[in-house]
Amino acid sequence: MNIDVDTYISTQKKWTQELQILRSLLLELPLTETIKWGAPVYVYKNKNVVGIAGFKNYFGLWFFQGGLLLDEANVLQNAQEGKTKAMRQWRFSSVNEIDKELLKSYVLESLANFDQGKEIKPDRKSKKVILPKELDAIFTVNQELKKAFLKLTPGKQREYATYIEEAKREKTKITRIQKITPMILKGVGLNDKYKNC
Repeated sequence: MNIDVDTYISTQKKWTQELQILRSLLLELPLTETIKWGAPVYVYKNKNVVGIAGFKNYFGLWFFQGGLLLDEANVLQNAQEGKTKAMRQWRFSSVNEIDKELLKSYVLESLANFDQGKEIKPDRKSKKVILPKELDAIFTVNQELKKAFLKLTPGKQREYATYIEEAKREKTKITRIQKITPMILKGVGLNDKYKNC
């Protein structure tokens, strides 16, 4: 899906004005604007620095390497505690909460960290893929699916395993397996369509 930043912001009916303000602040800094994963992302020297988005109850930005920021104002939060090491969110519920100078200082600190080579890298190699029992059971009767799954990268295997495991009911897990089976057989990752936006 090819969209531009103006289109993205205009579709965020509840937060259009607020996202425009964040965007204008970010465009005053030495960042390149792009769309990734369906949302505006601001890049510095080919590194993702910060993104903006609107959600149901808040709008905000996320820092891809926010875990390195000093966060002296204590405004950042980990969106997925225990899962993400680097990414941090800064949430707002009103345009009045946007402190323009503070926001710029956080972005400039991020840029300085990139210039100094500081980066939190994902520890992908140590994460073993744990198969949900429902998927493992399917593999015992469908060897073709198992072979196709094993040909996927560990990251893609983890995405599928997590997608199944996050379902609460067994019926939902089975439905999800049925849905992803053709994708696995084609060698496609669960989130590939978003990674190429």
